[in-house]
Amino acid sequence: VKCVIFFLRILSLLYTEYIKSYKVESRITSRFCHTTVKSSVVNSGPNAQSIGFNVQIPKRAFITNFTMNVNGIMFVGSVKEKTVARNLYAQARARGKAAGLVRANSQDMETFKTEVHVPPGSKIEFELHYQEMMQRKLGFYEHSLYLQPGRLVPQFQVDVYIYEPSGIASVETPNTLGEHFSGMAKLTSSKDKAHVVFKPSLQQQRKCENCTTSAIDGIFTVKYDVLRDSNAGELHVSDGHFVHFFAPANLSPLPKNIVFVIDVSGSMWGVKMKQTVEAMQTILDDLTMDDYFSIVDFNHNVRCWSEELVPGSTIQVAEAKKYIQNIKPNGGTNINEALMRAVQMLVKASNQGMIDPRSVSMIMLVSDGDPTVGEIKLSAIQKNLKKVMREEFSLFSLGIGFDVDYDFLERIAMENRGAAQRIYTSHDASDQIRRFYSQVSSPLLRKITVQFPEDSVSDVTQNHFDKYFSGSELVVAGKVLPSESTTLNSFTTAFADRLDLSLQTEADYLELDAALAQQQHAFTGFARQMWAYITVNQLLAERSLAPTAGKKRKITQRILTLAVEHQFVTPLTALLVESEEAKERLLADSPKDPKQGCCAGSGMAALGGRTPVQMVHSIPPWVQMTTPAPPITVVCLCVFCGTVENDPHFIVHLPKNNMDVCFNIDSEPGHILNLVSDPGAGVVVNGQLVGSKRVEEKEKVNTYFGIISVFYQPDGIRVSVSTDRIDLTDGRNNHSFTWGATADITQDRVKVSIVKDSKVMVTVDDKITVMVLLHRVWKKHPTHVDYLGLYIPSNNQYSSQAHGLIGQFGQEPEVRVFNLHQGADPLKKEATMEVKGNKLVVTRGWQKDYRRDNKRGSDVFCWFIHNSGKGFIDGHYTNYLVPRLDSFLPLPL
Repeated sequence: VKCVIFFLRILSLLYTEYIKSYKVESRITSRFCHTTVKSSVVNSGPNAQSIGFNVQIPKRAFITNFTMNVNGIMFVGSVKEKTVARNLYAQARARGKAAGLVRANSQDMETFKTEVHVPPGSKIEFELHYQEMMQRKLGFYEHSLYLQPGRLVPQFQVDVYIYEPSGIASVETPNTLGEHFSGMAKLTSSKDKAHVVFKPSLQQQRKCENCTTSAIDGIFTVKYDVLRDSNAGELHVSDGHFVHFFAPANLSPLPKNIVFVIDVSGSMWGVKMKQTVEAMQTILDDLTMDDYFSIVDFNHNVRCWSEELVPGSTIQVAEAKKYIQNIKPNGGTNINEALMRAVQMLVKASNQGMIDPRSVSMIMLVSDGDPTVGEIKLSAIQKNLKKVMREEFSLFSLGIGFDVDYDFLERIAMENRGAAQRIYTSHDASDQIRRFYSQVSSPLLRKITVQFPEDSVSDVTQNHFDKYFSGSELVVAGKVLPSESTTLNSFTTAFADRLDLSLQTEADYLELDAALAQQQHAFTGFARQMWAYITVNQLLAERSLAPTAGKKRKITQRILTLAVEHQFVTPLTALLVESEEAKERLLADSPKDPKQGCCAGSGMAALGGRTPVQMVHSIPPWVQMTTPAPPITVVCLCVFCGTVENDPHFIVHLPKNNMDVCFNIDSEPGHILNLVSDPGAGVVVNGQLVGSKRVEEKEKVNTYFGIISVFYQPDGIRVSVSTDRIDLTDGRNNHSFTWGATADITQDRVKVSIVKDSKVMVTVDDKITVMVLLHRVWKKHPTHVDYLGLYIPSNNQYSSQAHGLIGQFGQEPEVRVFNLHQGADPLKKEATMEVKGNKLVVTRGWQKDYRRDNKRGSDVFCWFIHNSGKGFIDGHYTNYLVPRLDSFLPLPL
């Protein structure tokens, strides 16, 4: 053992390249990341030699700069049009050393390499910068840094700084470097910031106690997600630009219609087919009874497991798994006919009415090679597919290995509202397939459009998306135009399962910039660079689909202009690194992938689809910048808590008698009161009480409305409004919205309008409307809690069967007030009220109406009925207690 250790130490002396430090710093601000990699190296040998600097960077990242300091001589990088950079480099080629991007056969990384020939004792400092947008997949943003210093480094450190203005929901550092470094990453976080530091000592870096080699060789990962107050998304405005992030949750998935098209040609024999079958076994198990599917497998022939789409029942899935298991790859590759057959299957199902109009129809192609049978011209296949694919269909392509023309698979996917991904033939290929399917297996929305007020923005990136999948995120960016307004509004429309959504959010022009100025590690130029990053990627995608050479030239020029302005190394630009006197030059170039694969930075097509559309500036007709109180007379109710010290107050306006009548309900927390019960119209409105915070045991617990529920029986839809959220359920699906954004939701004959942090209007069948107001109190108040107010207008069209605490006054009773006299309280008069055959002692007082002023309210003078409305309401108030929020009142009362 001693001999081995001695021999290893002798070998270490042969290393003439000494790395003093290796430091990586990433600054992530609002999902945009700027990463800097610095390395300081000394030629400690007796002879001149080449010193190298190798860094693997994410394929979706753009290099923005590279500098070198060689014995005090600075080499500074600048991005130029590729032909210009190459010409300048060629002029000094004999004196410079080439640097390039060489695509490694890894899943998500490519390698930046450079080397410089220096004399002994030389000191070289390398510094590389690159930028990328964090992509949300399966509910997380994942930041990956490939660490491979190649030596033991005295000063080795990785810092990842995250700043998310809306708040950080979770952050973690999975141990992707192996057990050797378990627990060494230190994480500190607050509401909106996180810092991850990885700083192993020289001894901790060793592969073993006496080893001279480094154990650091792999991907260092940080995963996180952000807090989201509403389904309307987040709008960030900074540095004259805006970014709108849209990632709604708590929505029920849309049903799927999916045709799996699987290559079973001879080239798939062995591991490729085995891993594809393993992945399909899991994927098929994911299908539900609401989904429809079939399988097309192809070599030189095309076969269908089922000629028609079938529901994803347990029996059908089991039969499909048996079929997949028995596939034996052989023969050629007839991609064209296989895709045509899959499209025909979807068209047939649609024409026969099998497909739910709101469902998502997709084709998932898995192939490892180019077409060899039938139509083999790629451009012809692309045209054939484009001709038959309907607007509501999408194609997702998976290319296995490097024998496939990935560029072609990506083009046909992007052109048909889908996405593509390369599957690497490693031991986890089946996991790669399953992971990709998981990203598209749960569609939540269709036809999403993000709009902005006219003349408020310009140069907006793609703002129409065909689909939104659970766990992902849609991003729209642009420039903010000068305006007298201090806020920017965005309006989003989309279709969910049985729901039509209209969502609104806003952002202050100056607020985020002020916050960024206070952050030490924030990337202050994130919005400007993110807009450019998204725009360049979308233009690269458009360029690959350009129908004419002229169109392609125009797009190319736009890419070049943006890339040079924002210093992005793209497939059309290069990074020229020059010494201060421009006598020595290096060139960083962006290569093509094997088999014409996509170039650096172009990334994977957005799961939402990249269909180019013209930006829409006009405000859609459904938008109401402010929502005024309805111009109606309140008859059957103002139900609210007049002051937070009292139990719920009911105010009933009696227009024929020209008076308002008030009463309290003195009930218990948890009780559900029936307010309107109309079996004729199929509508019931119930309210559940919550209690105040108890200070002392003997003190009375005041009650307030904590939940208001509106149930429409004919459509089976219930809207439950609480102080936390608004839930819309239909017995099968549950959709949840917060108070954090203005929104309009329509499901069948029920419409819900949410005004941010203010109120909810529920309209049933255009006949019955209920308004619910949100009242917030100081969270640290010793007794008060948040509560709801309820208002029901006079023009509601009830049936003759309407009843309930409030519904009964749809038919106004005869009321006579007489014998007005001084009461026990000199400030309040008393009188006798004759109503429903009863003579009641009533007191003149006032309560608050909060419809127009949610904080102060307006005074409403009324005659107050004592004893929980006894004599004014039918029966006793306990007769109006019901067991559930969707319960009708038993009749007769």
